[in-house]
Amino acid sequence: MRSSAHPPEPGRPPGHQSGFHQRWGHLRDPHVRTLAWLLDAPALLDPDAPEWAGRIASLPTADDATAAWLAALDRAPAPLHAALDMQPFTRLGRYAENLLGYYLREHGHLVAHNLQVRAEKGGTIGEFDFILRADNGALMHWEFATKLYLLETEGAGHVADYFVGPNLADTLGAKIRKIMDHQLALSAHPAAQPVLPEPVAAAQALVKGWLFYHRATPQVAAPAGIAHAHCRGFWCALDEFAGDAASRYAILPRLSWLAPARVPVEEGMDRDTLLRELAQRLSGDAAPVLVAILEPAGGDLLEVDRGFVVPDDWRERARRRLSG
Repeated sequence: MRSSAHPPEPGRPPGHQSGFHQRWGHLRDPHVRTLAWLLDAPALLDPDAPEWAGRIASLPTADDATAAWLAALDRAPAPLHAALDMQPFTRLGRYAENLLGYYLREHGHLVAHNLQVRAEKGGTIGEFDFILRADNGALMHWEFATKLYLLETEGAGHVADYFVGPNLADTLGAKIRKIMDHQLALSAHPAAQPVLPEPVAAAQALVKGWLFYHRATPQVAAPAGIAHAHCRGFWCALDEFAGDAASRYAILPRLSWLAPARVPVEEGMDRDTLLRELAQRLSGDAAPVLVAILEPAGGDLLEVDRGFVVPDDWRERARRRLSG
């Protein structure tokens, strides 16, 4: 892959994309590529941070055996496709859960996935994302999330609370509190005991994703407890996005938001085409659009950077959401 003509936004660390392409560039199937990203990308939460008191899960290192398994799956991905049971309305989080569940099941760790806990009168108290059997035989509860958040820098309070989802539905701080304070406590609920084969030895969170920093403030430090090497991108309004005439671009559909993109050459957009498409998509009551910045490599276009381009009123709506 040639050197980038469009480096990451000034002041930002080098992107995650280069290392991903170097290790996993041979994978062609988009679902296998996303699974490789889930297994190998840095987590959002730092497992060594004192804030989490050892409650952060870690996947096994994506070693040579895992790489060989992924390569074989890439050559014959039909079993994975069948397990995913893709539907037009599939949510990104559910898609990622099913990918990880396939890996855990194939490697003999999965005891249960989406195991519901119900009250005596039939209401749902909660749901275990994953019940696993650890290598030492212990039963583990994992809560799993894949999230993308944009930092709205104007405001006060906990920094994590100012990372907001593209659709403004939640914040990084709220998501962490929900996982740590409520979801990880589910195995201690009396109603959970009958559905578990034995007591849970530990409850942990595994959170993967990307954090996006406004292009004017790329050097803002991440919140306490966030892994230093997390996957980063930028965000900006349409009138702040100049683009680069030498680059190619793609607008990423939601289920392609996780792994760095690999796009056929004929599907890449030039800058002017992209700007016209963005103007159309961002008119009216629109959601932010995730754009991959691409460069040619080996007959395809590979992502070298990514950013959300947001509607003109998104920042004001984000501020209202945070102040409310």
